Amino acid sequence: MAVAVPVEEYQRRREQVLKRLAAGDEKAIAVIPSAHMVTRSNDTEYPFRQNSDFFYLTGFNEPDAVLVLAPDAELSVQLYCQPKDPQQEVWHGRRLGVARAVDALGVDVAHAVDELDEHLWQLLDGVHTVYCDQSNQDFFQHLLGLAAELRSSGKRGVQPPQRWQDISPWLHTMRLVKSNAELELMREAARISVLAHQRAMKFVAPGRYEYQVAAELHHEFAMHGAAAPAYGTICGSGENACILHYTENSDALTDGDLILIDAGAEYQGYAADITRTFPVNGTFSEPQKQLYEVVLQAQLVSLDVIRPGATLQQAQDVAAHALTEGLVELGILHGSVKDNIEQATYRRFFIHGLGHWLGLDVHDVGDARRGDKSTPFKPGMVLTVEPGLYIPADADDVDSQWRGIGIRIEDDVVVTADGHENLTAAVPKTVAEIEAWMQNK
Repeated sequence: MAVAVPVEEYQRRREQVLKRLAAGDEKAIAVIPSAHMVTRSNDTEYPFRQNSDFFYLTGFNEPDAVLVLAPDAELSVQLYCQPKDPQQEVWHGRRLGVARAVDALGVDVAHAVDELDEHLWQLLDGVHTVYCDQSNQDFFQHLLGLAAELRSSGKRGVQPPQRWQDISPWLHTMRLVKSNAELELMREAARISVLAHQRAMKFVAPGRYEYQVAAELHHEFAMHGAAAPAYGTICGSGENACILHYTENSDALTDGDLILIDAGAEYQGYAADITRTFPVNGTFSEPQKQLYEVVLQAQLVSLDVIRPGATLQQAQDVAAHALTEGLVELGILHGSVKDNIEQATYRRFFIHGLGHWLGLDVHDVGDARRGDKSTPFKPGMVLTVEPGLYIPADADDVDSQWRGIGIRIEDDVVVTADGHENLTAAVPKTVAEIEAWMQNK
């Protein structure tokens, strides 16, 4: 499926930042670096993954580049990138190069990255505020070093920057509401991930291994154009399902256990994130079914909340109520539902939040709260909805039939003008759907 963010959209994003830079009383620029290659062992590197903020503004997927946005400069959008180098490209792959960058990326001018400091000397002189990613300490310190050189240069009239400001909040607010082009990419990431989960459900059987299940998922990702998972794939069977970020995926699947699969594809930079929990042998035991139904009900009632103007906190509250009701009914919690809600006793077994933003990062950026209030949903926001229950194997005060069971159900949801769109609903989710799917191999 050919889906892409058009160059014009990246240009509009940069223009939005330029307008904000120019709106202040003092002269300002923004300097945003790309990611670097990271060594895995000796002379081999991890697969390259671009810095999400840099990618959001450029669509450029090469390391060792820098974007400069300077509203007062004659050429306000400047890209510094690796030049063409046949010898290096033989070893490390093709580069876009300086000559093609202007047309391909829609920037005003491109230079070799080795020329960055020379140009920054001129760009920083007379600038009051520099906006940058202050969490990138190496690059931030480099900028501070250039400013110090300007200050000590002795040249008459030189004015180094007076203020350094983190640009991340600006970009993260922009990234919170997805464009139509972004949503199409996320639908494709979700579609591929749905196919992978459907495949994994049919593959799972006693005696197979968690890592084999992960391989089935990753194969399906790759066959549909998603080169990698969006995060470490979790295939936790039995008690391993109670480990939230279990990625060892090393154990054999045991007849009578559940397996929790949390996996999503990354497609052109955008993440999907799905979790399903189901029986290794294709049939839920009665305790597994009862606990599963509690989690499913919590997800269904929280999904009903997702619409413009509502908040994740409101969805969390109804999920907490449903989980507490279910846990009291099953005898895992004792006392009244009201008292348990007030004491938040369910938190012992539901130890994470109901969901998170989704986008270029699987735990995507954007404020979940503004001050003391939860951020209201707007059309174009994308989030996960993922209640869960995890009963530790050593919970001696809980009946043994529940111990060692971990269940999470997670879907990816777009807020629409009149409600929401569940991007991942096609993965079997009810007990009946799961059992029918697994038995029809």
